[in-house]
Amino acid sequence: MFSVDQTSYGVKIMFSGAMNKEEMSVWLEESKRITSKLPSKFGVFVDMRNLKPLEAEAQKVLEEGQKHYKIKGMERSVVIVNNPIVKMQFTRLAKQSGIYEWERYIDASQHGDWEKRGEAWLTSSIDPDH
Repeated sequence: MFSVDQTSYGVKIMFSGAMNKEEMSVWLEESKRITSKLPSKFGVFVDMRNLKPLEAEAQKVLEEGQKHYKIKGMERSVVIVNNPIVKMQFTRLAKQSGIYEWERYIDASQHGDWEKRGEAWLTSSIDPDH
């Protein structure tokens, strides 16, 4: 399951459960529709606290989506996780897609203010790791 919503800073995405290649492809098409309405620079907030690890084919579509967001103007992104396997998987994908430099990860199980910290990274460049 997923949702993609336009926000004041750009886009908020929520992934949860087990997502297959087909559902990830629908997410990519929805993302393309939303990014066509955004300014030239924007932030992306990704809540994947309840996402199960992705299969290889779904990972490929996600990586394509990450590249799409970067090409369309993503300046920064923040990813909220609470599963070390998912965090490790998405760190690898971000490195492969070339967005790791602009992406931060926040473990919601360790930070109760994860949403505030994530939005501060997107809107004010306040690094949640410091």
